Amino acid sequence: MTLFHFFNCAILTFGPHAVYYSATPLSEYDTLGTSIKAALVYLGTALVKLVCLATFLKVSENDSFDPYQELLKALIGFIDVAGLYFALTQLTHRNISQNHKFQAVGLGWAFADSVLHKLAPLWVGARGLEFTWDFILQGLEANANLVLSISLAALGSLMWLRKTKPKTLIPIIYACAGIVATMPSITSYLRRGLGWHFPKVVGFELFTSLVMAFISWQLFSACQRPSS
Repeated sequence: MTLFHFFNCAILTFGPHAVYYSATPLSEYDTLGTSIKAALVYLGTALVKLVCLATFLKVSENDSFDPYQELLKALIGFIDVAGLYFALTQLTHRNISQNHKFQAVGLGWAFADSVLHKLAPLWVGARGLEFTWDFILQGLEANANLVLSISLAALGSLMWLRKTKPKTLIPIIYACAGIVATMPSITSYLRRGLGWHFPKVVGFELFTSLVMAFISWQLFSACQRPSS
């Protein structure tokens, strides 16, 4: 029963990444190499973030919300944006369209994040003797992160790769990218500042990911239309 619970949670956590790759044109254009490169960039970015967090953040004696610490953590979190910029603009990609490139990069980015943050807790916790919903919620959280990562990659593609776009949409693109990039700090405030329980936070992440995906899709579609 414990292994069955582990495999269920693992499929919920990592399965959507494989489904997204196989169900979209990414598999037809063989963009797996691009996703792997993006995953490696994420791991390097995570290492830089870890060093910065260990250097500049002090260890809190309690789990209370510290605005200064969270602001510093949010600023360090923008290293992810720099890593995503590198993955989108500096890596050599196969001859794929901008549409497929940002999806492949976002997919690899989200998969590496899930492996780094979800695999070990799943292996240790989901194989326990007692059933708990926490690991199912972690799987749902990984799904929300997948959607947010692809949305951020789409917005980054519009910011850095698309030269011509409606000027009226530029502030919206940057504002949405800022919201997605600061989602870890937002959820941290909900947990520590407002005392939200984990299921409520995950529900918020799922809802926000769907909203940001819809907005990103609309912005991407608007920027692809020929200017009149």
